[in-house]
Amino acid sequence: MEPDSEPDPNRRERLIDTACAALAAMRAGEDDGALDHVASAVQSAPNSHADARELMLLLFHECSAMVAELGDGGSTPVKMQVYDDDGQEVPIDEADPPVRTAVRTLLAEVHGDQAGAKAQIEIALANADPDEMAALMVQALRWTLRLSDECVSRDLPVPAWIRG
Repeated sequence: MEPDSEPDPNRRERLIDTACAALAAMRAGEDDGALDHVASAVQSAPNSHADARELMLLLFHECSAMVAELGDGGSTPVKMQVYDDDGQEVPIDEADPPVRTAVRTLLAEVHGDQAGAKAQIEIALANADPDEMAALMVQALRWTLRLSDECVSRDLPVPAWIRG
């Protein structure tokens, strides 16, 4: 793992730009294009491991904020369900590894456990193969889009960079 010794003052802006480009590609139905934006940006970053982690954490953090908005600021529970390829609900522990990681990361964020969310992403970065990491990124982007669409339809706040 690369050390994160020198904080990059432009990292957040760079990550948001990358997320915007990836979300725009996904809105256009270009999942591969979205992943190309992410891969290009992360690979060219001074600390690619940290940027990959921070980009996913940024997306999951925003998803968490939108879940809270949809749940009336946390007063109404929001149910998370995981489905298999046949459309049957499955327990989180039986889901594919990228989906498990995504759910656990989002749940950690929803419960204010940023360290737990970061740990989930770190485990994935250390152990997942490239296809699983791509699936995890696609999951984060899809949830960001779906949650933002739902928030917009209910006149709930969504950051401008997510709305496109």
